[in-house]
Order: sequence, then structure tokens, then C-alpha cells
Amino acid sequence: MDQEPSKIAPGSQITMHFSLTLSDGTEAASTFGDEPTTFVMGEGALSEGLEMCLYGLEAGDEQTLTLEPDQAFGPRDEAKIHPMPRSNFNAEMDLEPGLIIGFTTPEGHELAGIVLEVQDQEVIIDFNHPLAGNEVVFKVEILAVEIPEKKLDS
Repeated sequence: MDQEPSKIAPGSQITMHFSLTLSDGTEAASTFGDEPTTFVMGEGALSEGLEMCLYGLEAGDEQTLTLEPDQAFGPRDEAKIHPMPRSNFNAEMDLEPGLIIGFTTPEGHELAGIVLEVQDQEVIIDFNHPLAGNEVVFKVEILAVEIPEKKLDS
């Protein structure tokens, strides 16, 4: 009996190549020509909008979609730009605009912030996703789909 191809569903482990390109042609990320990426759907490796594009695809499928900001990384949110005291940063840290710094939220989550501006007493940090507010072209080539095994209740 032939086994039907596995379609991507919640909890599926996916191995794929992908690229994200801005509407002006700037490539923001790509695994083509490099090692593919492997992740589990729903665990946060991709934004929810990007994951939605993958549901129903199967190994061997290729797809290219242009996504509006709301479908990809969301609109830019000025409320996510925060001044922080310069004293919060190590004095030896070479702070400059464009530097990406990892922060830990009070809840223990990791969050990246981009330095926008460095002043004498403050550092302005942008916690928006770097691609927020941008239309992106999301190209994927699905290499493998493994569906999660159903757990039996004891």
C-alpha cells in the first residue's frame, strides 16, 4: 500500500530551504546554497504569518509568496522603541547604531533589540522585528515533512 505524502500540519518537523527578500530585491535571509533549516511548526522558529504559508505543503513543493507586513512580521510599532539608561550597558560595550543586542524579559523570554541611537545618558533601542513594516517575498522549497507521532494516553 502506498503511503500518502505527509502534508505540513501543526507539530510537523520541516526541513526546507527558504529565502526572505524585500520588495527592493534586498535578500534579508536565505538558506539556498547553504544547509537547509529544520524546525517544528508551532515552536516559534518562524513568525506565525510565515508558518501559515506552509500548511498543506509537502516534500518536493516549492512556493514563492509576496507577503504584506501584516502577514509577515507585522507593522512597525513606535511603542516598541525605548530609551534605556546608558548605565544598563557594560561600559566596555561598543554601542553603535545598528548593533543587535539580546535582552531577557522579566518573564525570561529572549528578545533582540537594535540600537538606534547612542546619547550620553541614554541608548535608544528598537524592539521591532528588523523586517517589521516591510513587504517580503517568502520563497520555500520543502525537502522533508515528518508528522508527529500520536501519543497514547496511559
